[in-house]
Amino acid sequence: MFTKIEHIGIAVKDLQSANNMFGLLSEIGLLKTESVESEGVIVSFFKVGETKIEFLQPTTETSAIAKFIEKNGEGIHHIAFEVEDIDAEISRLQANGFEMIKAEKKEGADNKYICFVHPRSTNRILTELCMDK
Repeated sequence: MFTKIEHIGIAVKDLQSANNMFGLLSEIGLLKTESVESEGVIVSFFKVGETKIEFLQPTTETSAIAKFIEKNGEGIHHIAFEVEDIDAEISRLQANGFEMIKAEKKEGADNKYICFVHPRSTNRILTELCMDK
């Protein structure tokens, strides 16, 4: 079961520019920035209430974010939901006919385990599941 919207992921070409824009727009300070080498991205987070805004800048031309930007331009990439038991959620979703991009959790940003539901199963919305490590 989803417990809350954990974050909204936004693909950008220039992380510093996106951070500056969002800081001015929201008057909220940057929470943190980190590199996720396994995904080929640098990410930054802003916390708005209980939800985070995550900006993702590709660090390689072959990363999923680079491919997304090439195909779609900058913009909303995914919505992430917090779950209590990611393994149980993967099993529940598969049992209900949802297609996972990979059927096992992996380490992601912000000290989380993550996995993604394929957009073919969710009306073209890339859905991420997140659980604290």
